[in-house]
Amino acid sequence: MVKTPRVYIDTSVIGGCCDPEFERWSNGLLKDFEMRLLLPVISEVVAAEIAVAPREVKARFAELLDCEPEIIRRTPTANDLAQAYLDRAILGANYRNDALHIALASVADIDILTSWNFRHIVHFDKIRMFNAVNLLYGYKAIQICSPREVTYHGNQDN
Repeated sequence: MVKTPRVYIDTSVIGGCCDPEFERWSNGLLKDFEMRLLLPVISEVVAAEIAVAPREVKARFAELLDCEPEIIRRTPTANDLAQAYLDRAILGANYRNDALHIALASVADIDILTSWNFRHIVHFDKIRMFNAVNLLYGYKAIQICSPREVTYHGNQDN
């Protein structure tokens, strides 16, 4: 039996559903979740960020909740790992939530983390540094990529 990948999505992926540049792949990823090709995972950090998002993004988030995502809670362990990323200056203190997304997914042993944040998350050098810290703290390296690299439906030509 093949294991269905658990895919953590950060807030940018949900917002991407309403952005012409990213909607094809973000909406394709939501379709993959609806069809149970991939298992959605979010965190309470995502929920808090959505609380201040535009109405249309909140509506897409509600649709995602219909897919019954796994919801990861903040823990002292995840907070410590996020702080380790910040202490090593992988991200600045103003980007703590970005560090938390990666730490939460790492601690929860997620298969893939997806984001449209190419500056702080989906960035070759940063991914290497996040994974170096993960290995130092006893976690596996985490696969980080954009929804374009993950979705089945967003990559179909219609």
